[in-house]
Amino acid sequence: MVSEIDLKVYDLEIARQKIQAYCAYQERCHQEVSRKLSSWGLIPEAIDLLVGELMQLNFLNEERFARSFARGKFRIKRWGKIKISIALKRKGIYAKCIALAMEEIDDTAYLEALRTVLESKNKTLKEKNPYQRKLKLTRYLLSRGYEHVLILDALAEME
Repeated sequence: MVSEIDLKVYDLEIARQKIQAYCAYQERCHQEVSRKLSSWGLIPEAIDLLVGELMQLNFLNEERFARSFARGKFRIKRWGKIKISIALKRKGIYAKCIALAMEEIDDTAYLEALRTVLESKNKTLKEKNPYQRKLKLTRYLLSRGYEHVLILDALAEME
């Protein structure tokens, strides 16, 4: 039996069907689709052709992908807006689409998520020194992608 990794797709029609199924399974960005197609051994001209077809058939839509990505990372992983926008930039998403994706995150839900993450991390910290504790909480929330000003406000509310 041939594994999925060893399988090289050279026929354009087979590649078209497989990549449509790949895009239909979940939202994908252009970069992911191009990488997948090149891993199948397709030439760049064929990749460009298939990506263009996927966009025409609405299998591939950068704005829809960015919005879905932002919603998911915020709702499931509780990432902040900074971390989400950096992840989208790494995927080659345009700034305009990133801005539209940030609109998907409700401001009140965002602040509530920040407070929830802060409270759960605060419970797990063993640090006794209040200054060091605040510093660790700030670093943690910054690593989760939350804005410094909002973190300071949330820490002030917690005291």
